[in-house]
Amino acid sequence: MESEDNISTVIQFVLLGFSDLPNLQGLLFGDKVILFTMFLLVYLITLLANLGMITLIRMDPQLHTPMYFFLSHLSFCDLSISTAVGPKMLVDIFAKNRSIPFYGCALQLLMYFWGTFADVECLMLAVMAYDRYVAICNPLLYTVSMSRKLCTQLISVVYVEGLVDSAIHTCGTFRLSFCSSNVINHFFCDFPALLALSSSDTSINEIMLFVSSSCVVGTSVITVLLSYTYIIATILRMNSAEGRRKAFSTCASHLTAVAIFHGTLLFMYFRPSSSYSMDTDKIASVFYTVVIPMLNPLIYSLRNKDVKVAIGKAISTKLRSE
Repeated sequence: MESEDNISTVIQFVLLGFSDLPNLQGLLFGDKVILFTMFLLVYLITLLANLGMITLIRMDPQLHTPMYFFLSHLSFCDLSISTAVGPKMLVDIFAKNRSIPFYGCALQLLMYFWGTFADVECLMLAVMAYDRYVAICNPLLYTVSMSRKLCTQLISVVYVEGLVDSAIHTCGTFRLSFCSSNVINHFFCDFPALLALSSSDTSINEIMLFVSSSCVVGTSVITVLLSYTYIIATILRMNSAEGRRKAFSTCASHLTAVAIFHGTLLFMYFRPSSSYSMDTDKIASVFYTVVIPMLNPLIYSLRNKDVKVAIGKAISTKLRSE
């Protein structure tokens, strides 16, 4: 009998993708072209919007503030999520062979959870909420409090935590045995789908995943709630209606991004267990791996006055140079 200490008896996995969903099983070639075009368009918008946001923030001196420093890293995070999942998903729409090498799956898992909502993006939104708290509640000390050194340290902690957490879960998952089947019921290598596939005892992996996810999400939620409790209280004490409007406007983009992100978390993890299904999770996964990375830069570019001004300046400069 083969020892469970062996990494795996399979050399590749097969991604089931969306082929098992009732509404997509009978897709004709033309329907697949429409689906491919839609996902490709979303992916291209994601690439252009996030790369554009990063470039704009680096080029415009007016955006060299802690808020936009964090926003550039949020864009990088969204770019990483989309790139880790999107290209393979696009190829598999037409592919008859949806296989992915064993270590390719491990790499996708590591990349995905290094830049995903569960770790980096979740904590990044918490850091941005703290930044807004300092800016509104302690404006005179903002420059001193949110020094470049502190911003760099906060970002470093977020990335290190995400990378270490991801490496631990990835190594733990791929020490399991996968003897009975190599077909993953998902469109990318995700921890729950792989744990469901394993023929080993996954109870320790599930406990570790639950504890780490709870700590990360809990830290983010508590930080966001506390920050905005103080922010709202400070805004309501302002005598000037114009001052209150400006304060709310500086938080509007971040609040929208937080609402969309945590709304997805609520749907994923706090719905009744009777309504749980892998197919539903796949649809939700499309939202937070494909849609949210596209929405975040659009939210900040459409709702943020400074970003709109910077975009206008960049376009004017480009037109003058021609």
